[in-house]
Amino acid sequence: MQRLTGEYECKVDAKGRLRMPSSLMQQLSSDNLTFTVNRGFEKNLVLYPKEVWVQKAEEFDSHLNMYSSKQRQVLRYFYRGATEVALDGSDRILLPKTLVKYADITDRVMLFGIQQQIEIWSIEEYEKMISQEPEDFSQIADEIFGNSVNND
Repeated sequence: MQRLTGEYECKVDAKGRLRMPSSLMQQLSSDNLTFTVNRGFEKNLVLYPKEVWVQKAEEFDSHLNMYSSKQRQVLRYFYRGATEVALDGSDRILLPKTLVKYADITDRVMLFGIQQQIEIWSIEEYEKMISQEPEDFSQIADEIFGNSVNND
């Protein structure tokens, strides 16, 4: 699966249905229109294409130990609220009410394609996140990647 990109402002109807933008749909594999939606690490939701969810779940399961209380908490947080959703005939997904409440989603959201998943943010939370971006991104990139670049 290719990397997903782009920011898409969308509306959520009164029933909690979200229509996927056609330009985002074009980036997804047409043979797999089933997803898992769950809480993100921040106050957002993450929509995982089915094969990506399976991969992430296997990664968590293989790295975390149910006999460690701290690791068990991480597993619970990761799985809590995870819900399989599928596109309907109008390219909409139904967001679970508990997750909508968690992310403070009302009638407008921002979809953000990042790696192989889609973050779903309330417009207000997305604007807060963006307002906290660093002024000097190059300094942070240098701190993270500066020593790992291979200068041949």
